[in-house]
Amino acid sequence: MKAITTLLGGLALAFTLNSCEADIIIGDPIADEPTLNQVLASSDLWYLDLNSSQGNLDIPFMTRAFTLSFDYGTLFANNNLVGLGRAGSGLGVDVGVYDTYADILTIDHDVDGVHEFQVFVRASDRLELRDTFTGTRYFVDGYSTSNFDYDKLFYNNIQYFLQEYRAWEKVYTSQEGAINEFDAENYLKFRPGSNADIFQSSNDGNGTGVNSLYWDYTGEYWVDDVSPGSLNKHLTLDYDFLGNDYFDLYVIDDQTIELFHNASGTTYEFKGRSSIQYKTTEVSKSRLLDVERARKNKNTSL
Repeated sequence: MKAITTLLGGLALAFTLNSCEADIIIGDPIADEPTLNQVLASSDLWYLDLNSSQGNLDIPFMTRAFTLSFDYGTLFANNNLVGLGRAGSGLGVDVGVYDTYADILTIDHDVDGVHEFQVFVRASDRLELRDTFTGTRYFVDGYSTSNFDYDKLFYNNIQYFLQEYRAWEKVYTSQEGAINEFDAENYLKFRPGSNADIFQSSNDGNGTGVNSLYWDYTGEYWVDDVSPGSLNKHLTLDYDFLGNDYFDLYVIDDQTIELFHNASGTTYEFKGRSSIQYKTTEVSKSRLLDVERARKNKNTSL
């Protein structure tokens, strides 16, 4: 893949802004302003800040992606946390094409079709993409692949990482720890729900095909920081008949997690089975489910 070149170098698109609208008129030949292609190419990655977006966020590829990249007419996106930082040399996967005219960006997504945005420069590394049909305003922040914190993005969104496999199979149980009801759970599945994220569990034997699993139980789950901003996480599984089960959650790699069961002192390892590539609309996955919750703790960083 071609590497993206920062066309404006040390100038870094240092535009003067007023309190409401950007003073820059993209592509204005009189003011010698940069073209929209130059603006888009000034950053390798554009992180979608959904918490700041305004309007009906109803474009699937915009709410599915963590980042977008504009590379000589090809649109790349990081939709998945599995493989984050490696896929497409950090840019993600090819999801469509784009074209520009003056300050208008037209994206033709492989699945979601054509969408048109008017682009406003809000800061040297912040753009507004305004849907010309609905008026919805999306905000994106620019980074280079060398200074983008992939680990932070990953750990801030672990609830989505858990949803990127069709099942998690238990592959290890420690000798240490008291016998408990969770010992019987050989498979877990995590998926989005309308009001809260949902997990399912199965007692089926190891080696059962993912499509043949019988899910014995369905409940809600939560992932919380051990402390604000921490990479260490707590996982809570809500079993109505047993109460909540609490675990320390560790990511060994992007196919393996470790769960330490607080009540029994038992350690389990689970392997992800059948990863889901979030490019198509066959599987519904959107960060919109958590946007309102995130807005309450306003934080537009990764």
